[in-house]
Amino acid sequence: MAISLLGFLGTASIGVYSLATEEIAIVPPETSEAKVRRLEECLRVKVLKTLIGESVLIGALTSANSNGIVFPHYVAEEEVDAVRSLAPDLNVAVMETKRTAYGNMVLANDKGAIADPRLMGKDLANATDVLGVEVVSGEIAGLPYVGSLATATNRGVLAHPLLKEEEQQLLSEVLKVPVDVGTVNCGIPYVGTGLIANSHGAVAGYVTTGPELFIIGQALDLVKEG
Repeated sequence: MAISLLGFLGTASIGVYSLATEEIAIVPPETSEAKVRRLEECLRVKVLKTLIGESVLIGALTSANSNGIVFPHYVAEEEVDAVRSLAPDLNVAVMETKRTAYGNMVLANDKGAIADPRLMGKDLANATDVLGVEVVSGEIAGLPYVGSLATATNRGVLAHPLLKEEEQQLLSEVLKVPVDVGTVNCGIPYVGTGLIANSHGAVAGYVTTGPELFIIGQALDLVKEG
């Protein structure tokens, strides 16, 4: 099963501090080379060490898929340039609004995206343009911050255990993959805070249990990766 256990900055909440797509991963500058190699091997990605808006909260502040990446308004020009250097074909949107936690507000794969219902108008249109997929408003477990409540890849979605039936149906229709529920980091239901993944593998917080790893592997269709 292509799943690794890691921590960043002394915490198992790795989804708060990192981001992964099919081709790249972004991690804090303090990340060790050993952890970079683990990410490269498990997810088969190129890894960039950088801050976003001079913050280590990379996963909370940014949302991305293989088509594009959404940044908060205060991202530094050199940080954007670093991402463009790693992935020159990636569309980039710097959102000019007071909202900043786009990693919490948008759940995306390469087939679709679900957005916090509070993301509307020009913001929603910008996200749609840069991600290159249909973006639909929705909730998970009756909560709006969908990016922190689930992890989505092109093979599956793992979401908060209290996911409602109608929410599951919307996720499956928009993201065009099977949807399952589970937890990370020994019972944490905010899946996106402790799990990053793509079609090749997954990296979970280091206190994630064996049963949780099994469910992650099943939900994201990683069992056959071996």
